[in-house]
Amino acid sequence: MRLSGLLPLQALWTALSVSTQHFPSWGHYDLCKTQIHWDQGRSWDYMACQPEAELVSRFLRVRLNPPNSTCGETPEMYCTLENPYMCNNECDARTPELAHPPELMLDHEGRIPNTFWQSVSWRSFPEPLLVNITLSWGKTIELTEDIVITFESGRPEQMVLEKSLDHGRTWQPYQFYAADCLNSFGMERRTVRDLSPASVLDIICTEEYSRGYVWKVDKTVRFEISERFALFGGPLLRNMASLYGQLDTTKDLRDFFTLTDLRVRLLRPATGATSVDQLNLSKYFYAISNVEIHGRCKCNLHANNCVLEKGKLSCECEHNTTGPDCGRCKKGFQGRPWRAGSYLPIPKGTANICQTRPSISSLGNCECFGHSNRCSYIELLTTTICVSCKHNTRGRHCQLCRLGYHRNPSAELDHHNVCLDCQCHPYGSLHDRCNETGYCDCKEGTAGPKCDKCLPGYYWHRGCRAGVCDNLLTRCQNGGVCEDNGRCRCPAPYTGLLCEKGQCGKEAGGCVSQSPRDPTLHRVLLSLTALLTTANGRPAL
Repeated sequence: MRLSGLLPLQALWTALSVSTQHFPSWGHYDLCKTQIHWDQGRSWDYMACQPEAELVSRFLRVRLNPPNSTCGETPEMYCTLENPYMCNNECDARTPELAHPPELMLDHEGRIPNTFWQSVSWRSFPEPLLVNITLSWGKTIELTEDIVITFESGRPEQMVLEKSLDHGRTWQPYQFYAADCLNSFGMERRTVRDLSPASVLDIICTEEYSRGYVWKVDKTVRFEISERFALFGGPLLRNMASLYGQLDTTKDLRDFFTLTDLRVRLLRPATGATSVDQLNLSKYFYAISNVEIHGRCKCNLHANNCVLEKGKLSCECEHNTTGPDCGRCKKGFQGRPWRAGSYLPIPKGTANICQTRPSISSLGNCECFGHSNRCSYIELLTTTICVSCKHNTRGRHCQLCRLGYHRNPSAELDHHNVCLDCQCHPYGSLHDRCNETGYCDCKEGTAGPKCDKCLPGYYWHRGCRAGVCDNLLTRCQNGGVCEDNGRCRCPAPYTGLLCEKGQCGKEAGGCVSQSPRDPTLHRVLLSLTALLTTANGRPAL
């Protein structure tokens, strides 16, 4: 057979309507299949695909808690921090040009005068001025660039950014922001530049976006996505194979950049360089002019297009998949368990298409798919089965793979290489068997299709072991040294996970100290104790 050409299949753009809006579909994995022309005819070559990244904040719905957090229900005059005695800024929800509703934090930037959402003032001081802003897509989204929030009131002195993966039922922190991290949240201040590939999932508190007050110059608060990606793809993201490989094999990393909802918890407004002026509380409030979030619809690498229809986002699924995220096989295409597409091998990945289940009636007079040339009639079951299945197959018609093997997605059922060895790592996997897609059952802390990689916070030593120390906040005791960002190397005579245990010889009559600062001094003290015990015939006091 000879490959004569490749013709890309690209969806034609149609006119946009009010009810249906399409994301752009061109990107790194911008096609789901191509048509291959052979001498014998034509066939399809399937590949992983995803929608192109774009500004997804324009599809957000915003909700405030408490609901009456927006200024203007009762008309109010506001001051500014740089000129607190000129209180000529009015907020009045009944007058459009003086109103500041929540949707203005998501409108198009560039309008003059600038538009923004504004909260009520801190009129109930010293009670905290708390506002939760919940941003929802109603659809799973994958982040691709930094989240940028622009404040018009001075950046908050305390703020938390949170995410949800289950449409707001549960929340987890993304990042803490404070002028003083230790006082506000009991956390040491860090920046994203302090992170490493092993600590990329750490939840940090940063003071970069809260300290000082030059609000006309420093208005933005960021959650850095690009710098985290750069830990794997390089500063300019030129090594995309490394980044895609990490995202493909590490579920926790993939989930870190995935969300259905975002929540901004505003805990304390900007107060400037001085203490709070309790006689002029109208200058303390929150105001946001823009929320900028870039990402793409999560389609599990089974779609290159996302559709907004009747206010809801959903993927236009390929590969015989269905659902808002292409998260299951279509009816009639459940011949093997559903699986997300794979970025690997670069650049077109693996589609992992859903397949039809072969009908037993279509197997003819005991078809064994070429894996056996002998059949046996079972009278009790009134059926015929294949005997001595070859090529690592099993089953009544040699249509299944033996334990320890999995189905080759690129081979037909009658191919001699239809079943591949699982190759589960003996130290990282629970056993030598894998599922039908080739993924092994991994032990705790282990990841990868073959269970041969460690999750962040674990290190490899005949399997993955939980890390007990790191080079930024060393927890090794008694002079122990942190090795490989995960384990403590202990000086004699100390042992234990954190070098917290002392080993003392019986002739020493006990340990002088369990936690000396100097191991050498400790050995000298032990020797002196032994000499005194021998000379006096009793332990020294």
